[in-house]
Amino acid sequence: MENKASITALMSAFGRAWHTEHEENPIFADYKAKALLTDEEYKMMSTYILSGIDFFAPEKKGAFKDDTETMRYLINTHIAPTPLCRSAYCEAALKTAMRTGTEQYVILGAGLDTFSFREPEFLMKYMVYELDHPKTQADKIQRIDRAGLDVPDNLVFVGVDFTKDDLCEMLLSAGFDKTKKTFFSWLGVSYYLFRDDIEKMLKSIASFAADGSTLLFDYADAGLFLSDEKRVQNMVAMAKAGGEEMKSSFDYWSMEQMLSNYGFLIYEILEPKDIQTRIIGKRGMKAFEHINYVQAVIKKNG
Repeated sequence: MENKASITALMSAFGRAWHTEHEENPIFADYKAKALLTDEEYKMMSTYILSGIDFFAPEKKGAFKDDTETMRYLINTHIAPTPLCRSAYCEAALKTAMRTGTEQYVILGAGLDTFSFREPEFLMKYMVYELDHPKTQADKIQRIDRAGLDVPDNLVFVGVDFTKDDLCEMLLSAGFDKTKKTFFSWLGVSYYLFRDDIEKMLKSIASFAADGSTLLFDYADAGLFLSDEKRVQNMVAMAKAGGEEMKSSFDYWSMEQMLSNYGFLIYEILEPKDIQTRIIGKRGMKAFEHINYVQAVIKKNG
């Protein structure tokens, strides 16, 4: 999985692209995601997802008038709720943080994130650092070149092997200023790591990030692996089949204690009911069960 976009990254990008293209009032509008996929990949993902009706919801087979309606159901129910909602939440939180003194944005495990190509005004003012495995990042850069997208001057790609490299050293060598408040996003990653690896990331960030910096990430709550929700069971099974097995889940107190151990104070946690109310609203989608978002702030002084 290191030398190309993973199936999870491709699925996420496809879900964002399809939702944006087909919904009048998208939860999250990613007009650049499709550009990072080849026509062949887009068609492949469409066929793959449509054929998945037997896996995701066999009881729904034949219930829709055409492929578009079948796809809408599959995307909005099974594929895209988490990628869409976490991106919407993250980017809103980022812009709030920038209004209160944050000056840098670090995207950990950036995958096929397109923020830097959708927000030209932001990139005129602030530095953005995209971190990912060098081979994964090389694949993305090829996609950017193929799509004819201009790389903003304030965007820096930092190839990092998170299992070996020193995060601080890699960022500093790329021009990162550790005296400035920074917003770190870490989306779609924690599920696939054991707790020890998550703690290593927290410890690393806390060791060099400026006081008042923010970390935002998504995680599974303690009910994930015992859930009786069919789409949750499907998600866990699909991740395992794709070679990206889900490994961790946390109750609130475990998460709070883990973050506190490394100097992070929880600013906010969004549970599915909060995601439903604040992000989805009355649009036709249901927040994914057992998936939560946390925003925490580093407090070193006092």
